Amino acid sequence: MLDNLPRGTIVIEDLEIGMTRYLHKQITDQDIQMFAQVSTDHNPVHLDDSYARDTIFEGRIAHGMLTAGLISAVIGEQLPGHGTVYLGQTLKFMAPVRPGDMVRAEVTVDSIDHVKRRVALATRCLVGDTVVLKGEAVVLAPSRKFD
Repeated sequence: MLDNLPRGTIVIEDLEIGMTRYLHKQITDQDIQMFAQVSTDHNPVHLDDSYARDTIFEGRIAHGMLTAGLISAVIGEQLPGHGTVYLGQTLKFMAPVRPGDMVRAEVTVDSIDHVKRRVALATRCLVGDTVVLKGEAVVLAPSRKFD
């Protein structure tokens, strides 16, 4: 048995199809500034109001990968949780996220391969009722058993 798994981590033996976890986060100007700094993506559509007003978005938007990072937070902290290893992620950006938007990041268990410890997760982010991002993640889930 792995005694060092943090509370809240769901091991593969306890996962069930349809299990869902989520988080809510309001995207702030500071989040966008910090993401630009860390990622080195200083595209003015994210940072410059006057530039962004003249784009198809008609205003500043958050980096798509900032929004996608919220999916990573749900996977790494809640479902399955600490000890999870990301193997892959597909993303489709459906609509922009703007400064001030409240984003709901959701992860749902789609399939489980107990032999390989792989779990497929449906992933999506919403602002209100609008899906702004959707995709699928494949992860290696923590287990009670040693390899």
